[in-house]
Amino acid sequence: MPQHLTVVEHPLIQHKLTLMRDRTTSTAVFRQLLREISQLLAYEITRDLPMTTTRIDTPIQPMDAPTLDGRKLALISILRAGNGLLDGMLELIPSARVGFMGLYRDEQTLEPVEYYFKVPEQLDERVVIAVDPMLATGNSSAAAIARLKEAGARDIRFLCLLAAPEGVARMKAAHPDVPIVTAALDEKLNEKGYIVPGLGDAGDRMFGTK
Repeated sequence: MPQHLTVVEHPLIQHKLTLMRDRTTSTAVFRQLLREISQLLAYEITRDLPMTTTRIDTPIQPMDAPTLDGRKLALISILRAGNGLLDGMLELIPSARVGFMGLYRDEQTLEPVEYYFKVPEQLDERVVIAVDPMLATGNSSAAAIARLKEAGARDIRFLCLLAAPEGVARMKAAHPDVPIVTAALDEKLNEKGYIVPGLGDAGDRMFGTK
């Protein structure tokens, strides 16, 4: 994936995203839309996966047919909101290995602090896709990618629903080798660090919490 940022402007993605942005959309519908969009975004971020061929017999004749090469993908959910993207992607890529990373922001230092980390083995031999719906300041995302690199990951991609210019710039500065795929690049961050116009807190809207 050559470019650092890919905004997927497919009509179905943009339509579903508009419904998700609407404050009147219910938790159940929001969750379903996120699952649907995640599958469409997964299609884009896996576009250039390595391929090989395998010999099979069709009902007509034998052939060398295309199949995915190498070890299974690793999908890493950045808790908690990443699970909304993860669910849809697993429907599309059920054989993927799954990992989880928990981060929270220290209110004193404002730096991300890790509280949970469990990932598949042999990350250095897998395409690793980290998922988190919102790329806002980029601090937590950059920290998550750094942690995955420490664990051995070399081919990492980042998938989000919305991105702010500040977060994209932070990620590019910290990890220029990690491409970002998103449904929209929004205007900016507000004084509270929320993406504008955004859709609010993705985790709260997905799980019905405040």
